Amino acid sequence: MDKQRYLTRQRSRRRFRVRKPIRGSSDRPRLSISRSLKNMSAQIIDDSTGRTLAAASTLDATLRTEVKYGGNKAAAQAVGKALAEKALAAGIKDVCFDRGHNKYHGRVAALADAAREAGLSF
Repeated sequence: MDKQRYLTRQRSRRRFRVRKPIRGSSDRPRLSISRSLKNMSAQIIDDSTGRTLAAASTLDATLRTEVKYGGNKAAAQAVGKALAEKALAAGIKDVCFDRGHNKYHGRVAALADAAREAGLSF
């Protein structure tokens, strides 16, 4: 119980520390990711208006047929590629990367690299 409370506190402190300098604007929106054990999702957010401009997830119908399991690097790469395609279609090229409380490693890095290869720049 105490360990879980400690880990939750550390995670929230890390989230605040990482997100403090990141603000999404209309010129450069924020690419926010969410990672769970079984799925991965990402969205591009304009913080000045509070709107989601583009989003992709392993739970989307188009990606669900392509990805067999949503909790691995291949799924993260598919989400990054799909999100970049949607963003470029919406006219978004530059974003700020918001990894939240997650380390830039594994699935998070795979998503970011796939988005970069598909045309986004952070």
